[in-house]
Amino acid sequence: MEENDNSPLSREDKILSELKQLKMLFTVLLGTEDLPVKEKFSRAAITKAASEFKKMQAERGEWVENSEVSTIIKHAPYYPAKILIEEFKFKNYFKRGSTYYLKRRDLIDLNKELKKRNINLETYSNLLQDREKFQKYIDNISQPERSKKRRRFTIPEGLENIFSRPYSPPNEELVRNEIKTLWEEYEKYNLSEYVDLYYKNTYAVFKYIYHWDKYLDPRTKKQSKQWCEKFKYANEALKRILEHKKKKILGKNDL
Repeated sequence: MEENDNSPLSREDKILSELKQLKMLFTVLLGTEDLPVKEKFSRAAITKAASEFKKMQAERGEWVENSEVSTIIKHAPYYPAKILIEEFKFKNYFKRGSTYYLKRRDLIDLNKELKKRNINLETYSNLLQDREKFQKYIDNISQPERSKKRRRFTIPEGLENIFSRPYSPPNEELVRNEIKTLWEEYEKYNLSEYVDLYYKNTYAVFKYIYHWDKYLDPRTKKQSKQWCEKFKYANEALKRILEHKKKKILGKNDL
Protein backbone atom coordinates (compact mmCIF):
# COMPACT_ATOMS: atom_id res chain seq x y z
CA MET A 1 0.00 0.00 0.00
CA GLU A 2 1.44 3.35 -1.02
CA GLU A 3 1.72 6.14 1.54
CA ASN A 4 -0.36 9.22 0.78
CA ASP A 5 1.86 12.27 0.06
CA ASN A 6 -0.55 14.41 2.07
CA SER A 7 -0.54 12.18 5.14
CA PRO A 8 0.70 13.72 8.45
CA LEU A 9 3.71 11.41 8.49
CA SER A 10 4.71 12.38 4.96
CA ARG A 11 4.42 16.10 5.72
CA GLU A 12 6.48 15.69 8.89
CA ASP A 13 9.25 13.89 7.01
CA LYS A 14 9.22 16.63 4.41
CA ILE A 15 9.55 19.37 7.07
CA LEU A 16 12.39 17.51 8.80
CA SER A 17 14.15 17.10 5.48
CA GLU A 18 13.81 20.81 4.73
CA LEU A 19 15.12 21.72 8.19
CA LYS A 20 18.16 19.54 7.63
CA GLN A 21 18.76 21.28 4.33
CA LEU A 22 18.46 24.69 6.01
CA LYS A 23 20.96 23.68 8.70
CA MET A 24 23.32 22.50 6.01
CA LEU A 25 22.96 25.83 4.18
CA PHE A 26 23.64 27.73 7.41
CA THR A 27 26.85 25.79 7.95
CA VAL A 28 27.91 26.73 4.43
CA LEU A 29 27.16 30.39 5.15
CA LEU A 30 29.06 30.18 8.43
CA GLY A 31 31.90 28.30 6.78
CA THR A 32 31.63 25.49 9.32
CA GLU A 33 30.37 22.65 7.14
CA ASP A 34 33.59 20.67 7.71
CA LEU A 35 33.64 21.11 11.50
CA PRO A 36 32.30 18.60 14.07
CA VAL A 37 28.58 18.88 14.83
CA LYS A 38 29.11 20.65 18.18
CA GLU A 39 31.24 23.35 16.58
CA LYS A 40 29.10 24.04 13.53
CA PHE A 41 26.91 26.59 15.37
CA SER A 42 29.29 27.66 18.14
CA ARG A 43 29.41 31.27 19.34
CA ALA A 44 32.91 31.66 17.90
CA ALA A 45 31.73 30.47 14.49
CA ILE A 46 28.73 32.82 14.49
CA THR A 47 30.87 35.77 15.67
CA LYS A 48 33.38 35.09 12.93
CA ALA A 49 30.61 34.89 10.34
CA ALA A 50 29.13 38.18 11.56
CA SER A 51 32.55 39.80 11.27
CA GLU A 52 32.95 38.49 7.75
CA PHE A 53 29.48 39.73 6.88
CA LYS A 54 30.33 43.23 8.11
CA LYS A 55 33.51 43.11 6.08
CA MET A 56 31.45 42.17 3.04
CA GLN A 57 29.07 45.06 3.75
CA ALA A 58 32.04 47.41 3.97
CA GLU A 59 33.23 46.19 0.62
CA ARG A 60 29.76 46.87 -0.76
CA GLY A 61 29.95 50.44 0.51
CA GLU A 62 27.53 50.29 3.44
CA TRP A 63 30.41 50.94 5.83
CA VAL A 64 33.15 53.53 5.38
CA GLU A 65 36.72 52.95 6.46
CA ASN A 66 38.15 55.48 8.91
CA SER A 67 40.63 56.83 6.38
CA GLU A 68 37.85 57.38 3.81
CA VAL A 69 35.46 59.46 5.94
CA SER A 70 36.60 62.64 4.16
CA THR A 71 34.86 61.38 1.01
CA ILE A 72 31.60 62.10 2.85
CA ILE A 73 32.55 64.76 5.41
CA LYS A 74 34.75 67.01 3.31
CA HIS A 75 36.63 68.75 6.12
CA ALA A 76 37.17 65.69 8.30
CA PRO A 77 40.64 65.33 9.89
CA TYR A 78 42.77 62.27 9.21
CA TYR A 79 41.32 59.16 10.88
CA PRO A 80 38.38 60.96 12.53
CA ALA A 81 36.74 57.91 14.16
CA LYS A 82 38.02 58.88 17.63
CA ILE A 83 36.51 62.37 17.61
CA LEU A 84 33.27 61.12 16.04
CA ILE A 85 32.85 58.42 18.68
CA GLU A 86 33.98 60.46 21.70
CA GLU A 87 32.62 63.92 20.89
CA PHE A 88 29.60 63.16 18.70
CA LYS A 89 28.64 59.81 20.30
CA PHE A 90 28.66 58.10 16.90
CA LYS A 91 27.12 54.68 17.54
CA ASN A 92 27.06 52.69 14.32
CA TYR A 93 30.63 51.54 13.86
CA PHE A 94 32.73 48.45 14.30
CA LYS A 95 36.43 47.77 14.56
CA ARG A 96 38.29 45.15 12.57
CA GLY A 97 41.89 44.82 13.66
CA SER A 98 43.04 48.41 14.12
CA THR A 99 40.65 49.82 11.50
CA TYR A 100 37.32 51.47 12.27
CA TYR A 101 34.36 51.19 9.92
CA LEU A 102 31.51 53.69 10.20
CA LYS A 103 27.98 53.50 8.83
CA ARG A 104 27.77 55.46 5.58
CA ARG A 105 24.16 56.56 6.04
CA ASP A 106 24.87 57.97 9.51
CA LEU A 107 27.94 59.81 8.24
CA ILE A 108 25.81 61.42 5.54
CA ASP A 109 23.23 62.53 8.13
CA LEU A 110 25.95 63.83 10.44
CA ASN A 111 27.51 65.77 7.58
CA LYS A 112 24.15 67.48 6.96
CA GLU A 113 23.94 68.52 10.62
CA LEU A 114 27.52 69.83 10.61
CA LYS A 115 26.77 71.93 7.54
CA LYS A 116 23.57 73.21 9.12
CA ARG A 117 25.51 74.33 12.22
CA ASN A 118 28.47 75.64 10.20
CA ILE A 119 30.95 73.28 11.88
CA ASN A 120 34.22 72.42 10.19
CA LEU A 121 35.19 69.06 11.69
CA GLU A 122 38.91 69.51 11.12
CA THR A 123 38.86 72.94 12.75
CA TYR A 124 36.92 71.53 15.70
CA SER A 125 39.47 68.74 16.06
CA ASN A 126 42.31 71.27 16.12
CA LEU A 127 40.41 73.36 18.66
CA LEU A 128 40.03 70.38 21.00
CA GLN A 129 43.74 69.65 20.74
CA ASP A 130 44.60 73.27 21.48
CA ARG A 131 42.26 73.35 24.49
CA GLU A 132 43.75 70.14 25.85
CA LYS A 133 47.27 71.53 25.47
CA PHE A 134 46.31 74.83 27.12
CA GLN A 135 44.52 73.07 29.98
CA LYS A 136 47.59 70.95 30.68
CA TYR A 137 49.65 74.14 30.82
CA ILE A 138 47.19 75.79 33.24
CA ASP A 139 47.02 72.69 35.43
CA ASN A 140 50.79 72.43 35.47
CA ILE A 141 51.37 75.98 36.72
CA SER A 142 48.46 76.03 39.17
CA GLN A 143 49.14 72.76 41.00
CA PRO A 144 52.23 71.72 42.96
CA GLU A 145 54.25 68.90 41.53
CA ARG A 146 53.43 65.65 43.25
CA SER A 147 56.01 63.00 43.93
CA LYS A 148 55.29 59.41 43.03
CA LYS A 149 53.65 57.33 45.74
CA ARG A 150 55.82 54.77 47.45
CA ARG A 151 54.72 51.79 49.42
CA ARG A 152 57.39 52.37 52.09
CA PHE A 153 58.12 55.78 53.56
CA THR A 154 59.16 57.58 56.72
CA ILE A 155 57.83 60.96 57.78
CA PRO A 156 60.42 62.96 59.77
CA GLU A 157 59.59 63.27 63.44
CA GLY A 158 57.61 66.37 64.34
CA LEU A 159 56.85 67.21 60.73
CA GLU A 160 53.33 68.60 60.36
CA ASN A 161 51.36 71.62 59.18
CA ILE A 162 53.51 72.18 56.11
CA PHE A 163 51.24 73.61 53.44
CA SER A 164 50.52 76.73 51.46
CA ARG A 165 47.23 78.48 50.85
CA PRO A 166 46.81 80.20 47.50
CA TYR A 167 46.89 83.96 47.66
CA SER A 168 43.73 85.92 47.03
CA PRO A 169 42.66 86.15 43.41
CA PRO A 170 43.36 89.40 41.56
CA ASN A 171 40.79 92.15 41.40
CA GLU A 172 38.06 91.15 38.97
CA GLU A 173 37.95 94.62 37.45
CA LEU A 174 41.69 94.45 36.73
CA VAL A 175 41.23 91.28 34.68
CA ARG A 176 38.16 92.62 32.91
CA ASN A 177 40.11 95.75 31.96
CA GLU A 178 42.87 93.62 30.48
CA ILE A 179 40.32 91.71 28.42
CA LYS A 180 38.85 95.03 27.30
CA THR A 181 42.32 96.22 26.23
CA LEU A 182 42.89 92.99 24.35
CA TRP A 183 39.60 93.50 22.50
CA GLU A 184 40.75 96.98 21.51
CA GLU A 185 43.98 95.50 20.13
CA TYR A 186 41.93 92.89 18.30
CA GLU A 187 40.01 95.60 16.49
CA LYS A 188 42.95 97.96 16.01
CA TYR A 189 45.25 95.41 14.40
CA ASN A 190 42.49 93.55 12.55
CA LEU A 191 43.39 90.30 14.32
CA SER A 192 40.19 88.63 13.13
CA GLU A 193 42.18 88.00 9.95
CA TYR A 194 44.57 85.72 11.84
CA VAL A 195 42.64 84.61 14.94
CA ASP A 196 39.55 82.44 15.43
CA LEU A 197 37.34 82.90 18.50
CA TYR A 198 35.31 80.14 20.13
CA TYR A 199 33.19 79.37 23.19
CA LYS A 200 31.25 82.61 23.19
CA ASN A 201 34.37 84.62 22.31
CA THR A 202 36.38 83.55 25.35
CA TYR A 203 38.93 81.30 23.64
CA ALA A 204 41.31 82.29 20.83
CA VAL A 205 43.28 80.17 18.35
CA PHE A 206 45.82 81.35 15.80
CA LYS A 207 44.83 80.46 12.22
CA TYR A 208 47.57 78.12 11.09
CA ILE A 209 47.51 77.42 7.35
CA TYR A 210 50.34 75.13 6.37
CA HIS A 211 50.61 76.19 2.72
CA TRP A 212 50.79 79.93 3.51
CA ASP A 213 52.45 80.00 6.91
CA LYS A 214 55.92 80.42 5.42
CA TYR A 215 54.93 83.70 3.78
CA LEU A 216 53.16 85.30 6.73
CA ASP A 217 54.92 88.33 8.19
CA PRO A 218 56.81 87.04 11.28
CA ARG A 219 55.81 90.10 13.31
CA THR A 220 52.14 89.59 12.52
CA LYS A 221 52.42 85.91 13.35
CA LYS A 222 54.15 86.60 16.67
CA GLN A 223 51.69 89.34 17.60
CA SER A 224 48.69 87.13 16.81
CA LYS A 225 50.02 84.17 18.77
CA GLN A 226 50.90 86.32 21.77
CA TRP A 227 47.46 87.93 21.68
CA CYS A 228 45.83 84.48 21.69
CA GLU A 229 47.82 83.38 24.74
CA LYS A 230 47.08 86.59 26.65
CA PHE A 231 43.40 86.41 25.74
CA LYS A 232 43.06 82.77 26.80
CA TYR A 233 44.99 83.40 30.01
CA ALA A 234 42.89 86.44 30.97
CA ASN A 235 39.61 84.67 30.29
CA GLU A 236 40.74 81.62 32.25
CA ALA A 237 41.71 83.91 35.13
CA LEU A 238 38.31 85.61 35.04
CA LYS A 239 36.58 82.24 34.96
CA ARG A 240 38.47 81.10 38.07
CA ILE A 241 37.81 84.38 39.88
CA LEU A 242 34.09 83.96 39.32
CA GLU A 243 34.27 80.32 40.45
CA HIS A 244 36.17 81.40 43.57
CA LYS A 245 33.53 84.02 44.40
CA LYS A 246 30.81 81.42 43.99
CA LYS A 247 32.63 78.96 46.27
CA LYS A 248 33.18 81.69 48.83
CA ILE A 249 29.46 82.36 48.91
CA LEU A 250 28.90 78.64 49.47
CA GLY A 251 31.47 78.61 52.27
CA LYS A 252 34.36 77.03 50.36
CA ASN A 253 37.76 78.70 50.21
CA ASP A 254 39.67 76.61 47.66
CA LEU A 255 40.46 78.08 44.25
